[in-house]
Amino acid sequence: MRSNTTVANQYRAAAYGHGAMPPTYRSSSLSGGRWWAEVGWRHIVAIVTIVYCIIPLLYVLSVSLNPNATLTGSNSLFEKISFDNFAALGSGKYSAYWSWVLNSLIVSTATAIGTVLMGAAAAYAFSRFRFRGRRATLTGLLLVQMFPQMLAFVALFLLLLGIQDIFPVLGLNSKLGLICVYLGGALGSNTFLLYGFFNSIPRSLDEAAMIDGATHAQTFWTIIMPLVRPVLAVVGLLSFISSLGDFVIAKVVLQDQSQFTLAVGMYMWAADSRTAPWGIFAAGSVIAAVPVILLFQYLQKYIVSGLTAGAVKE
Repeated sequence: MRSNTTVANQYRAAAYGHGAMPPTYRSSSLSGGRWWAEVGWRHIVAIVTIVYCIIPLLYVLSVSLNPNATLTGSNSLFEKISFDNFAALGSGKYSAYWSWVLNSLIVSTATAIGTVLMGAAAAYAFSRFRFRGRRATLTGLLLVQMFPQMLAFVALFLLLLGIQDIFPVLGLNSKLGLICVYLGGALGSNTFLLYGFFNSIPRSLDEAAMIDGATHAQTFWTIIMPLVRPVLAVVGLLSFISSLGDFVIAKVVLQDQSQFTLAVGMYMWAADSRTAPWGIFAAGSVIAAVPVILLFQYLQKYIVSGLTAGAVKE
């Protein structure tokens, strides 16, 4: 019997010709100059970007730990470390801080949940149903999202001022009124974003559910919504962050200090830059970032997961 080596050589001769050698594959490692030209510069850009993003965060954290921090006297990072600024929050003239935090969480959470539910329902209707005016409405949503919401703050003020005489709970100085303003401003862009993801869900899933006797509501909640969970997480996260950090609209709507959100309330501390308590202001900013970080970490598994992975069996 012929050895395995002889058989292997015959296969090589048949594949590459007699006397020819198989091609040598390029090593995965690159030479120094070529590595810098193709890969190395990307590392440099990434490092510069990370440093550019981290330095302001470190500066704010350093100021929050400095008991006598000022804008001009806090150039040395972590020169003094103390938690006096964090302890001062919620006491004395800063006693309203935690109520502002609660107001911000209420408004942001309600806005995020409402945005997800309303946007998903509207996107499902545009994606699955065919009705008169559907194309014109989609075009209108595309045009509306081109204009930022703050351009209409004068109209919003007059509208809420008129509503206040009839429904005070929806007028000025109302958290519910502010939530409604946020929902109306985010509905257009989020609906158009969700509409594209709903179109990526195969209609065969809807048809299979209807054959089994499912209604449109059952199909929407049990079939479609779990498959678009990643984009719902993104929409909810972006809505939460934008409403938590919004200042212009919240300042127009909210009038009473007890109704202030965190952005509006902390602005009152920094209104006079010469006497502003920058250490306490930085401490409050650090605490305000904690909910966003926790929410992002919780939703990260949905953001990175596939949209319809395993939904349709090939």
